[in-house]
Order: sequence, then C-alpha cells, then structure tokens
Amino acid sequence: QVQLVESGGGLVQAGGSLSVSCAATGRTFSSYVMGWFRQTPGKEREFVAAINGSGRRIYYADSVNGRFTISRDNGKNMVYLQMNSLKPEDTAVYYCAATTSVFRWLESNEYAYWGQGTQVTVSS
Repeated sequence: QVQLVESGGGLVQAGGSLSVSCAATGRTFSSYVMGWFRQTPGKEREFVAAINGSGRRIYYADSVNGRFTISRDNGKNMVYLQMNSLKPEDTAVYYCAATTSVFRWLESNEYAYWGQGTQVTVSS
C-alpha cells in the first residue's frame, strides 16, 4: 500500500511563509491524484489543494487560492505545498493524501491513503 510522510511543519508569524512536503512510497506515484487537507480540533477535515498525476490539473480551496501553491516531482515521489502570506486561521494539522481515482476532488473521503500530518502554527 501507499505510505505518505509529511514534513516541514512548524511555527511561523503571520505574513510569513512555510513549505510542507510529502514523501510517498510506491512505483506508480505518477498515477495518483495527490491532495493536501488540514484539520483543527472540532472541525471537519478541510480541503486545501489537489494536483493530478501529471501535475497539469490543480485545484485550490478559495481560502488559500493565491497564497498557496501545490506542486509535485514524480521523479522523487514528492508533493509540496508552498504557503505564503500565512494567516492565523491557517493554523492546523496538514495532511497529505492520495487516491488512484477521484470524482470529487475536494472531498476527503475520496482519498484512500493518508499521512500522519504535520503541525503548522501561525502566530499573530
């Protein structure tokens, strides 16, 4: 099965930048749609961004559009989320997710594989 490991989380001041990464196992990484989700206590897991296997189709949540950039390097089995102009409301555990097929890219239950998450905290 696919295994995903996130890294790069940490503490940053509002207005700053941070990049989180997701390392994936497997020989068919390029066939997976990859997504980033985030979650805070008491809330549903929230869609952040997704990218298809080729990297040619990308979706962003309205709340992060224009500030965050998702990218992937299929040669390295890596997915990245560059976060700029961070706000305190971006504070959450960020999860990397993968699926071989997707009908609703923004729905967390469409993704079969998940990492353990990495904490991102944005201070005011």
